Amino acid sequence: MRNRILFPILLFIGWLPLLAVQKPLFMLYNWEQAAGCTAGEWLQVVLHGLKLDCTIAGYLTALPLLATLVSAWLPGTWLRRGMKAYFGVMAVLISLIFIVDVALYPYWGFRLDSTLLFYLESPKDAMASVPVWMYFTQGLFFLLYTSISYVYLRTLLRFVPSERGRRPALTTVAMLLLGGLMFIPIRGGVTTSTANVGMVYFSQNQFLNHAAINPCFSLIASLSKQQDFAAQFDFFPEEKRKEIVGTLYERPDSCRDIPTRKVLNTTRPNILILLMESFSANTIEVLGGEPGVTPNLNRLSREGILFSNAYANSFRTDRGTVAILNGYLAQPTTSIMKYPAKSQTLPSIAKSLGAAGYRSEMLYGGDINFTNMQSYFYSSGYSAITSDKDFPLTDRLSKWGANDDVTFHYLYNVLSERKADAEPWMTTFLTLSSHEPFEVPYHRLEDPYLNSVAFTDSCFGAFIDKIRETPVWDNLLIVLVADHGYRYPHDVKEYEPRRYHVPILWLGGAVEKAEVVETYCSQTDIAATLLGQMELPHEEFTFSKDIFSCHGEDFCFYTFINGFGYMDKGGYAVFDNEGNRILVEEPGGPASEERIAKGKALLQTLYDDLGSR
Repeated sequence: MRNRILFPILLFIGWLPLLAVQKPLFMLYNWEQAAGCTAGEWLQVVLHGLKLDCTIAGYLTALPLLATLVSAWLPGTWLRRGMKAYFGVMAVLISLIFIVDVALYPYWGFRLDSTLLFYLESPKDAMASVPVWMYFTQGLFFLLYTSISYVYLRTLLRFVPSERGRRPALTTVAMLLLGGLMFIPIRGGVTTSTANVGMVYFSQNQFLNHAAINPCFSLIASLSKQQDFAAQFDFFPEEKRKEIVGTLYERPDSCRDIPTRKVLNTTRPNILILLMESFSANTIEVLGGEPGVTPNLNRLSREGILFSNAYANSFRTDRGTVAILNGYLAQPTTSIMKYPAKSQTLPSIAKSLGAAGYRSEMLYGGDINFTNMQSYFYSSGYSAITSDKDFPLTDRLSKWGANDDVTFHYLYNVLSERKADAEPWMTTFLTLSSHEPFEVPYHRLEDPYLNSVAFTDSCFGAFIDKIRETPVWDNLLIVLVADHGYRYPHDVKEYEPRRYHVPILWLGGAVEKAEVVETYCSQTDIAATLLGQMELPHEEFTFSKDIFSCHGEDFCFYTFINGFGYMDKGGYAVFDNEGNRILVEEPGGPASEERIAKGKALLQTLYDDLGSR
């Protein structure tokens, strides 16, 4: 009886060093961010992380505890053999989650969650961001960590009981009581709150908080939050929520009769939407970014309408694309593109233009099946899609597919052949060369990311210079916008507003005159603004504002992993939902609290809408 009670206890304790050692290993792997941390902070990461380590240890001990209980009635060597196999499987699983987590964190900036499963629906594309050498180093790391873990766990086998207990009934009662006690760490304690990622947050340094998170728990927790959207982020009573959101989007009575300011010379332009992969404003000189990287975008900005205070709504292509083409806010814990049954119910620019007689087509040099894009574009009103399979193998030189020089050349050939009297059209083009690993046939700048941006800028400039010489130009509106920003400079935090500053530029013969629009706006505002210029209805785009009309407040709202930022001309505030705290604010005080309330109301409205679709 004593050994049967002792084994689950020792096993629970035994899991903890195996899980705790992941924290310093994670920090060593991300040494650039951990270099400035003190020894005390390293220790705090481990100590605070024990809260979730205990939770995972409880889960990992539950099955052995049950098997040990059964062994009180069924003696033999089966328990020892079963535990040996169990330790092997768990060593592999824990190691795999940890190794994948540390590999992805430098690219994603957050710990492992269900996003991984979404991207692994297209493994080839998901792995395209990973350099070849990393497969070998991570593979060796995985084998080493798995082997050490398994050898370590096998030392616990000597505590596995094999003889039948003398008092099985009493042993059963004791084991059930022990199971009840084991539920406490699984639950996360005895307080009203249950185990959650925010339990381990302790620092103003977000990296330290991330380092303390157990990746197994992060993955399990995110998987458990994917369905009941309407129940999430329930910050305010319904009337209060409606009141706050109403001030943001509803047109004030004082300006209902004021017409939309026209910036185009036609209401029926042909439209080209350029979704520029990872194009941060921090790389664009005309927007206050790095000089010399995008000379073409800089010069062409003087010919069109440049939105200087535009911000992305998210950090990933699947969410940024929906924000732009559907005017729908990005979600911090999921992606609506993952749910075709929901995404197909969204309004879209293509659907609205289709009702006005437009034909919409999509061009992407990569795999269109990645992240459900093919089903998404078709359900959004696109009638034709061109992707990597439409290019010869000799043109697919990037890990992602055909580079931007190839696709911009293809785009020029297609558009230049269109007749002036043909049905109106909208073409959307998603670039790909400025995506990790930034391998492009161009060598001008030392920094790989900046060099890839410069490459795409050169392709864009060449395309514009050629297309303006064709009859297509006269009635063409080009809407250039980044799908999301990028963490450049490299000290930019994942949640900072400058991480989300992106270009929006309207260009082409349909533009009346050049100007700079300083209004604070988001990607979601493109839909209502474009349709407003075309005198088409856009009321169904509930999260989109017409920038050139009299409207509610001018603001930007963006989301990162379980957090959001809210910005207006007076300042900004960034809130972490997991830690239930403000990460950064400017200037602070009551205005900051008001911004947080508005952001919470938007998030609540978004998830109520998501749950109802």
